Amino acid sequence: MTDPTLLTIVLNYRTPEMTLKAVEAALREMAGIAGEVVIVDNDSQDDSFEMLTQAATDKGWIASGRVRVLQSGRNGGFGAGNNVGMHAGLSDGRQPDYFYILNSDAWPEPGAIRYLLDHMQAHAKTGIAGSFLRGSDDEPHISAFRFPSIAGELEESARLGVITRLFPNAIVAMPIPTKVTQVGWVAGASMILRRRMLDEIGMFDETFFLYYEETDLCLRAARAGWRTEYVPHSEVIHVGSVSTGMKTWRRTPHYWFDSRQYYFVKNHGTGYAVLATLARITGTLISRLRRMIGSKPQVEPDGFLRDLTAHFVKSMIRSRSVPPTPAPLVRPFAEDNK
Repeated sequence: MTDPTLLTIVLNYRTPEMTLKAVEAALREMAGIAGEVVIVDNDSQDDSFEMLTQAATDKGWIASGRVRVLQSGRNGGFGAGNNVGMHAGLSDGRQPDYFYILNSDAWPEPGAIRYLLDHMQAHAKTGIAGSFLRGSDDEPHISAFRFPSIAGELEESARLGVITRLFPNAIVAMPIPTKVTQVGWVAGASMILRRRMLDEIGMFDETFFLYYEETDLCLRAARAGWRTEYVPHSEVIHVGSVSTGMKTWRRTPHYWFDSRQYYFVKNHGTGYAVLATLARITGTLISRLRRMIGSKPQVEPDGFLRDLTAHFVKSMIRSRSVPPTPAPLVRPFAEDNK
């Protein structure tokens, strides 16, 4: 039996210094693992590609055959950029058994990649597995989730104890598991994907620019009978939101609303999407009322309710004339070349 092969993909968007740190950590943790690292610059439109290529050359990574630097040619978002890396495959033309997706602002701790790989090797029906993430301040990050739902939209936005107790199984953000646990979806900052699963269900849907793309992938996997599991022994330091600036959003960008709406319409239908958005609006109104009465701190960005409502109305008008069309199903390869 041959050793499994792994291709690690690190997507860069204007974070070359962090990307190099992520690649260095990945290479350290891939010692003894048959595989390579591919850095994909997601059309940063700065000097990232040149900086990454020069640094990888100077460090001897390219000469070693373990690292390549690619230019995506367009910024199609998180999913599209990672698809470029998966399409590239291994440098000898073969396709790996597994893909490991690693954010540019994430650094695997000792054993992190090996834990994921060994878990996949031991569990044939696991298609996706994710890591325990913690910040550079050692604070745990929630990275295991249930799938979004109507009740989940209400619970998450209302932040009201009685609603949370009423729908405990709809809470999207799960308590951080302490053992291997089957979950709905895992954060894309550190996740391993089985290539055979991708042959079946396709890669990331490139209609999503940012957000919900890994949720959609995990849902498609679940519907095809594959498991998504959280592996807490695989620990990764994750800064979070460096490229997107989510932690400091003053207003929620349109692509977040686009991705959310598309996720619900694609996977559950327009009627469900309408009810999910109405639940989110209702929950946000409840949260706003609580804030007015009890001096609760503001959680959502400025103008969130107005932006959500406006996007909802515009999307409903659009959907009557032009129904949303999913991107073509993208598979990494036509046949098994192992």
